[in-house]
Amino acid sequence: MRIDIISLFPEFFAAFFDHSIIKRAMAAERLTMEVTNPRDFAHNKHNQVDDTPYGGGAGMLMMAPPIFEAVEHVLAKTAEQVDAPESAEANEPAQELRKRVIFLGPTGTTFNQAKARELATYDQLVLICGHYEGVDYRVEEHLIDETISIGDFVLTGGELPAMVVADAVARMIPGVLGAASGAIEDSFYRPILEGPQYTKPPVFRDWEVPEVLRSGHHKNIATWRLQQALLRTRRLRPDLLERELTDDEKRAIKELEKQGLWKP
Repeated sequence: MRIDIISLFPEFFAAFFDHSIIKRAMAAERLTMEVTNPRDFAHNKHNQVDDTPYGGGAGMLMMAPPIFEAVEHVLAKTAEQVDAPESAEANEPAQELRKRVIFLGPTGTTFNQAKARELATYDQLVLICGHYEGVDYRVEEHLIDETISIGDFVLTGGELPAMVVADAVARMIPGVLGAASGAIEDSFYRPILEGPQYTKPPVFRDWEVPEVLRSGHHKNIATWRLQQALLRTRRLRPDLLERELTDDEKRAIKELEKQGLWKP
């Protein structure tokens, strides 16, 4: 998978690219990530990429031409790539790559795990980071496929949201995480929170790791973890249980009711 980020501040991403999971995924060629600066596509004396809004108003807006050209540039770089193996017949028609152009902004749909899983099915994502007071609306109207927000709060630019989206999507790519089940066990991969986790030592200040986790009985451990995840979700995010529960969840809740730990 390829993720291209359009940002006026490429230096923001240096540490992010050197992060353990992202770094390993890129080294293993499971993921390609690059930052393109729209300032490189500004055709004026001072490489200006922003200007005052028509009709007046505070602040500056990012201009449409540099963003359009930056996005078109990164899309063109992968336009001829195909999913077919090298051994395929030369005259076989190329398979078009699935691409998605996304603007990170407050007017978008709220990002969640389901969206991360969906985006991970694409071959290429282009994440556009806004700045200043926003971007020329023609970018949203004629260039992007969708707008994504990471929450109802104000940030200086789209760089942090781009990292959030890229990191969450990268975790969904097969082989990126060391453990095959790592992503599945994360909170929100399933619509419940992750249960409590423990590591050594088995006893710390008289607080013991639950015996079931030290038993080596994998079925009992899985049952306990699901039960604890449900209890934690009910306590912290009950809204996540306002849906049709799975059969495993129903059985776990019945057992918790027998133990007096779950009251209808």
